[in-house]
Amino acid sequence: MQQLTEIRWHARAGQGAVTAAKLVAETALELDQYMQAMPEYGPERMGAPIQAFTRISSVPIEIHNNIEHPDVVVVLDESLLSIVDVTKGLKDGGAVIVNTCSPAADVRKRLGRTTGRVASVDASGISLDKLKRDMPNTPMIGALAKVTGLFELDAVLGHLQKTFGKKFAQDVIDANVASVRSAYEEVSIDG
Repeated sequence: MQQLTEIRWHARAGQGAVTAAKLVAETALELDQYMQAMPEYGPERMGAPIQAFTRISSVPIEIHNNIEHPDVVVVLDESLLSIVDVTKGLKDGGAVIVNTCSPAADVRKRLGRTTGRVASVDASGISLDKLKRDMPNTPMIGALAKVTGLFELDAVLGHLQKTFGKKFAQDVIDANVASVRSAYEEVSIDG
């Protein structure tokens, strides 16, 4: 049976959505899944709205375009909810995960969603606490793992440590691991 999961990421340039999309895809690859990760943005300027996409499948992926009907939408910046239709094309049973201090039930009302799962997590607060800067991408990966069940937490953390180990000092790796773990534990899910 073919299992294809499509994820659309909404963020502002500089928040790490492209990196998050890639990390999720690479985690799937390490688990013997097929994957794609790609960004979509116009002129690169810090703070501009961007999208990124991730596909994960148990069989080879033969689709090579942007994701129009995602199974999951991940929103790294709550301010985008008022300027971008983040749920456009979202499948009826799909999930939306938003970086916000608001409870998931309030986010559901704000989005007007009557079906599927809506989740919220204070990824910015977690990253400020753990990373000492507002970089919500790695906490959102923890929330994604919990909400979707696509990966066990240990698989995400293992890949993150391996990938970040090539680029960052151990204290940065440890802070990112802690932020993923915190978001996984703190995400609020409605539905």
